[in-house]
Amino acid sequence: MQKLILTLLVVPIIAFGDITGKVVSVTDGDTIKVLDSSNTQYKVRLTGIDAPERDQPYGNSSREHLASMLAGRQVFVVSDTIDRYGRLLGKVWVQPSDCVSCGKTLDVNHAQLLAGMAWWYRYYASEQSPQDRDQYESGEDEAKKRKRGLWMAPNPINPYNWRKGAR
Repeated sequence: MQKLILTLLVVPIIAFGDITGKVVSVTDGDTIKVLDSSNTQYKVRLTGIDAPERDQPYGNSSREHLASMLAGRQVFVVSDTIDRYGRLLGKVWVQPSDCVSCGKTLDVNHAQLLAGMAWWYRYYASEQSPQDRDQYESGEDEAKKRKRGLWMAPNPINPYNWRKGAR
C-alpha cells in the first residue's frame, strides 16, 4: 500500500513540468526523446505544430530538419500536459547554433513552422497563449508565402487529413 501511495505521489512530478535534458533521438518532425540528468527518458511531442508523417511527402525532410537543430543538444522543455499516448506535450527551447553567448532562446516548434516543415496545429490553438497563436500562425503564413519546405508542393495535405486517408 505504501508503495502505491509513493508511486501516485511521484508519477505526477515525473510526468508533468518543465524538463532540461539532452535530445537522444528525433522520431519525426514533431516528436523527440529527451534524457534528463537523472537518466529519465521523456518522449516529447512538440505543441502547436503538426509535422508530415514519415510516409508522407516532406516527412523525412521535416525529421531531418528537426534533427539538425536538436540531435545531441541540450534543450529546455516547457510542459504541463501528457497526451493520450503518454508523450509529454511541450514547447522546446534550444540555444541557437549561431549564437554561442545566447541561452536556450530558440523556440524549436516555431522554427519548424518558419522552415515549412510543419503546419500550425489550428485544432489545438485554444490551448496556446494568444502570443503563441499569433506567432505560430504568422510563421506558417511566412513559410507559405516564401514557398519553404512542404509549401513548395502544389497541394500539400496536412497530416491530419493524411492520417485519415486523404492521400
